[in-house]
Amino acid sequence: MSKLQSALPASSLEFLKSLQENNEREWFNAHKEEYLLQKELMEHLAERLLTELNKHDVIETPSGKKSLHRIYKDTRFSKVKIPYKNNWGGNFTRATKQRRGGYYYHIEPGNSFIGGGFQGPSAEDLKRLRNEFSADPAPLRKILADKSFVETFGKIKGEQLKTTPKGFSPDDEAIDLLRYKQFLLFKSFTDEEVLAASFVEDANQVFKNMRPFFDYMTEVLTTDVNGTIIK
Repeated sequence: MSKLQSALPASSLEFLKSLQENNEREWFNAHKEEYLLQKELMEHLAERLLTELNKHDVIETPSGKKSLHRIYKDTRFSKVKIPYKNNWGGNFTRATKQRRGGYYYHIEPGNSFIGGGFQGPSAEDLKRLRNEFSADPAPLRKILADKSFVETFGKIKGEQLKTTPKGFSPDDEAIDLLRYKQFLLFKSFTDEEVLAASFVEDANQVFKNMRPFFDYMTEVLTTDVNGTIIK
């Protein structure tokens, strides 16, 4: 597959495979030029993803380059003391507080995915969501049962409580939803799919399929219990 045919050249995954096998500063410094080349190619892919996203959403992330996370790993609180990440990853932020949720991309040999959601809701937001789920879980359940949602994401993922959240009953009909502390959506891609010419289009479709969920969560988080918009 030539570079012109693919969204990302095979060399980008090959570099990450080599980095995974040689994750040390001496090797990285010796291959710094290759890293800079692959980083530029990844920035180009991120820019293409951003261009597509901006056709159907409003994103405040100014560029693909700005979306890309640093490859340097913060090892201060990590049990695995490797100095570099073994992936290309980044995120796009939706514009203004009236658009909730965020988009993510993660490129890693054998473990690539497009994702999004709510990774760390505040205590206030989590309480508002739980109150809404408990009062009327039907709208969210309808979204989660939609064919395109199930085929794309399966179900919501993320950290959950093992017990019942404070202030709610274990017999609440929405107890499965109330236990979530994170609300994450993921769609995995094989290496072949990442390198395919259709990857940008396929990834963008995953972003589009998040919108009913994002729109619902946004409506809840930007209104009070009476449905009045919070200013």
